[in-house]
Amino acid sequence: MADPRPVTLAAIAGAHGVGGELRLKLFGEGVESLRRFRAFNDSTLSLTKLRDDGKGGAIARFAEVETRTQAEALRGTALTVPRAALPQLEEGEYYHTDLLGLAAISTNGEALGTCIAIEDFGAGDVIEIERPAVDGKKGKRFMVPMRAEAVPEWDAQRLVISAEFASDD
Repeated sequence: MADPRPVTLAAIAGAHGVGGELRLKLFGEGVESLRRFRAFNDSTLSLTKLRDDGKGGAIARFAEVETRTQAEALRGTALTVPRAALPQLEEGEYYHTDLLGLAAISTNGEALGTCIAIEDFGAGDVIEIERPAVDGKKGKRFMVPMRAEAVPEWDAQRLVISAEFASDD
C-alpha cells in the first residue's frame, strides 16, 4: 500500500524581489531534485520557473503568485508532492520523511525513543532521537550518525541503534 502522506521537498523562506518570486529552502539534493516537479501542494501551486540561488536554496516563480504581497503571505509554506511521485529507492537508501516518527530501539532491545529530526552537517545524515518523557518533562535528545555501524538496520516500523551509540554517557 502506498504511503498517503505528502513529502515536503522545500519550504518558502520569503519573497524575492517585487514581482512575486519566492526564496526556497530546499530539503532534497539541490535544485535538480525539485526541478522534476511542476505541481505542489495538491496542485494548488504550479511551478513556472526555478533557479539556484547560489547559497544552497532556490528562487522560484509560481503561476498563482504575482506580487510580493502574495509571496510574503506564503512564507513558511511547505512545498509537498505525493509520496508516489518520488523515484524508487535503491537498497540502503531512504527518504528523510520515512525515518521521522519511527521508534528507535537499541541492539540490546531497549526502547530509546522516537526519531524527531534528520540533519546533515556536511559529513552525512545524523538522526536525532528524543527519549520518552520522564515525570512530565520532555525526554532528553541524542544524535546518531546514519551509518551502518551506528544504525545497523531500519524498516518502516523502527530504527535499530547500536547500543554503543545509545548510551547516556
